[in-house]
Amino acid sequence: MTKLKTYCTHLFLGLAAFLSIFPFIWMIIGTTNTSSDVIRGKMSFGNALGTNIEGFLASTDVGAILWMSFKVAIIGTLCTLLLCSMAGYGFEVYRSKGKDRLMSLLMLSMMMPFASIMVPLFKLFSQMKLMNTATAIILPSMSTAFMIFFFLQNTKSYPKEILQAARIDGLSEIQAFFYMYVPTMKSTYAAATIITFMSYWNSYLWPLIVLQSQDKKTMPLVISSLASAYSPDYGIIMVAIVITTLPTVLIFFLMQKHFVAGMVGSVK
Repeated sequence: MTKLKTYCTHLFLGLAAFLSIFPFIWMIIGTTNTSSDVIRGKMSFGNALGTNIEGFLASTDVGAILWMSFKVAIIGTLCTLLLCSMAGYGFEVYRSKGKDRLMSLLMLSMMMPFASIMVPLFKLFSQMKLMNTATAIILPSMSTAFMIFFFLQNTKSYPKEILQAARIDGLSEIQAFFYMYVPTMKSTYAAATIITFMSYWNSYLWPLIVLQSQDKKTMPLVISSLASAYSPDYGIIMVAIVITTLPTVLIFFLMQKHFVAGMVGSVK
């Protein structure tokens, strides 16, 4: 009975793993096939990889688009981690009734759909002459209630004795934050980095509104434009999707050791 239970468990987990990884396998196979083969659902490797890559490179300015995508994702991630970690640290370390009420208001802002503030944001950035820039994408997402709450919850497990010892040793509050808090919370920062980077990298709706020139689009916008063409070439689209997926996969595997620990609030 025990062996049967183990066999069924392994069978279920294997099936779940296959279903999870199947879209990625099909995506990679699709890069080697022609558009008609992808439409037909061909599940074997073809010989059109070179043609698809050449078609993708010819259809768009890959260098400028990747530069724009990485600039938005990297700068946005660094700014978000800095601001939200400082906010979460401040809310937990310096407690007061006023800050608790402010945190409650921030949490209520999570219930507001982004579509409800798109028009005011568009008018604001238009008046500031920031349209068609990376700054217009980064600023609205640089400080989010979710990420502040994420750091706040993880800071609850931060040993306050470290902060007290830093103050006794003569460190200022800023020095205590950067020299004591940040190294101690590296697991939290790793988890936040993955979440934030993926959010910026995969962002579609707001960049679609503010980026209005072809040379300043991000990868999700390029994939959308390729797919919405009169006669889309699905082999080229698959190449674009693979290129778009690689950075997020890479950053996840580089930080996966700290990701789970950071999500459960562990301090290392």
